Amino acid sequence: MIEEKYVRPTITDEEFEKIRSNFELGYKAIKEVRCPYFTGPVVFNAMGLEHLKFMRKNHARPRNEQLLRMRLFPLAPEIVSLSQTIQGITYTKHFENLRTNQRYQSILLPVYYYEFVAILKDKRVRVVIKQIEDGPRFFWSIIPFWKIDKNTNRRKMSYGNPEID
Repeated sequence: MIEEKYVRPTITDEEFEKIRSNFELGYKAIKEVRCPYFTGPVVFNAMGLEHLKFMRKNHARPRNEQLLRMRLFPLAPEIVSLSQTIQGITYTKHFENLRTNQRYQSILLPVYYYEFVAILKDKRVRVVIKQIEDGPRFFWSIIPFWKIDKNTNRRKMSYGNPEID
């Protein structure tokens, strides 16, 4: 008996661009969502959209990872609007590009990452909310809650760096 391997269907560049443009329209339609934990709004802005497509400036995420995050994204506003408890807070100082005096400057600022974990529609995901200094809280990322480490075959929660996760 010959063992057949599952081959993941590939999509063309045109199909990917169509999926991504439809996703961007849906993302931009969401302005903000009220979060019971913060008792205030969480903004869905361009920085969160950019982070779903890129790991860092000029370094795009792999296409399959972008598709996974786009597929999971509809759960994010729902999770934020229902979450009354937080699963993690990470504090760090990070260089952020901010516009001051009509130009962008990289400034070292305190950054908070808030993590909400939920199971919705049989999917276990983690939603990350970012806050720079005392600014508004905004959606940063949605991540499948576990990954498999190829070296140890164990579940891995993230890369360990909320800035790129």
